[in-house]
Amino acid sequence: MNISLIAHDEKKDLLVNFCVAYEYILEHHTLFATGTTGLRIMDQTKLNIHRFKSGPYGGDQQIGAKIAEDNMDLVIFLRDPMAAQPHEPDIQALIRLCDVHHVPIATNLASAELFIKAIERGDLDWRAIFKK
Repeated sequence: MNISLIAHDEKKDLLVNFCVAYEYILEHHTLFATGTTGLRIMDQTKLNIHRFKSGPYGGDQQIGAKIAEDNMDLVIFLRDPMAAQPHEPDIQALIRLCDVHHVPIATNLASAELFIKAIERGDLDWRAIFKK
């Protein structure tokens, strides 16, 4: 599966800890991340991550392009709902693309954990069939 990992500044530590905890699952998939988030995850794990630009500099849109091309299977985007984001329209566009292309998106730790456990059980294998 192709999995994107994104986190707002206040959620980066949380996403890094998530990736440390679930490295044994994530290591079997192709991972993508926005710039700083990907670097921080790679610094704390042995995961290989394709890094895009930082979110405000187009990273969200680069991941959106992968979604639009049916090249993304899951997005984990730990958002900070308490802080205004200067690139909010890009964030909303990314979420919309997930909805349009039937790509599961986790926007908080609870949903991220549900999806990662679903991957472990094979519950998201339908993505491979759906793409055909």
